[in-house]
Amino acid sequence: MSIESDIALLERCPTFQILGRELLRVLAISSEQLDFARGDMLFRSGEDADCGYVVSRGAFRVSFVDGSSHEVIAGPGTLIGELALIVPMQRPATALSLEFSSVIRIHRQLFLRVLDSDPAAARRLRDEIAGRTSQAASDIIFVGAKLS
Repeated sequence: MSIESDIALLERCPTFQILGRELLRVLAISSEQLDFARGDMLFRSGEDADCGYVVSRGAFRVSFVDGSSHEVIAGPGTLIGELALIVPMQRPATALSLEFSSVIRIHRQLFLRVLDSDPAAARRLRDEIAGRTSQAASDIIFVGAKLS
């Protein structure tokens, strides 16, 4: 893929689109492309997470091992491992390639350096994540009230 197509792909992710095109250019140039055959593991639950992945081609089954048997299919434009871009953590899920697939791998150190270079973008990202967290909390309270 070209740098311009990588930037366009990153712009599809809500986490990245609020950063602006110039910061996305830095991410696109400094990240790496990885290819996976069908059945390859992107990562396993419990592994240390130091990066996020944006699916550029193909699909991954992301399976959570919290007893819920919850699965998500992540296709092109999906960011997998968003929180690992910001904080050290362990993977809460396993991701398996369902077909020949490619991802853009963005290391946490790179992402944090990009945020350090543009405090306004960092504030926009903080506000976006805070808004999503607040909405999720409201949704949990609403569902809890319905179940009571």
